[in-house]
Amino acid sequence: MKKVRGYVYSREFLGERCPQHVQNIVIRDYCLKNNMRYLLSSVEYAMFNSFLILNEVVQETLDIDGIVLYSTFLMPSSEEHRLKIYDTVLNNKGEIHFALESLKITSFSEIDRIENIWKVRQALSNCIQQV
Repeated sequence: MKKVRGYVYSREFLGERCPQHVQNIVIRDYCLKNNMRYLLSSVEYAMFNSFLILNEVVQETLDIDGIVLYSTFLMPSSEEHRLKIYDTVLNNKGEIHFALESLKITSFSEIDRIENIWKVRQALSNCIQQV
């Protein structure tokens, strides 16, 4: 059974907010459905644009099998930073899972799908909203 560390936010992400306990329920359910041993979640600092805890969890993939984030959109908005995280985790023989969207990155070939989702989401934020 794969051992994975959860990762949740205590702050808003892309204009949305979800309580930590709900994020943990979603992660726990995802792990149960995918036969993974869920290690308690690490919580990111509330400071804007902080990814200190995520970077620590990424380094932990030397000792565990992967990370389960509540959502794809808890990743840094910087493409360069995201690509560095993917590269580090995969080179450590780890995986990245996104519980809310039921997506995962287990190989370099799966990165494009996640990055395309990011590009669509970022493009949507530039669209004019009608009231």
